[in-house]
Amino acid sequence: QMQLEESGGGLVQPGGSLRLSCVGSGSIFAIYGMGWYRQAPGKQRELVAHISVGDRTNYTDSVKGRFTISRNNAKDTVYLQMSELKVEDTAVYYCNADHPRVPGGYWGKGTLVTVSS
Repeated sequence: QMQLEESGGGLVQPGGSLRLSCVGSGSIFAIYGMGWYRQAPGKQRELVAHISVGDRTNYTDSVKGRFTISRNNAKDTVYLQMSELKVEDTAVYYCNADHPRVPGGYWGKGTLVTVSS
């Protein structure tokens, strides 16, 4: 079973940057696809970015060109570099590890990102 722990959230002004990290433990990190999701108040959780086992990436349209997902399997870590942050990026950001044999995957507890002036 994989445990995930996110970090790097905080308060940032519009136009600023943050880097989120998610460290996995308890399983072989490299065999999982990794995703960053977010949930804003009153909204459903949405997929923000995903990186596959083979390092293929995809992003939701609203963050393309501003966010970059990457992974370092040697450190059991996935990152989300966020730039040009907007007020509407405010949300709790969750890390997810997915695998065909694990329905729903594994989730971290989330880290809060607040974009405000």
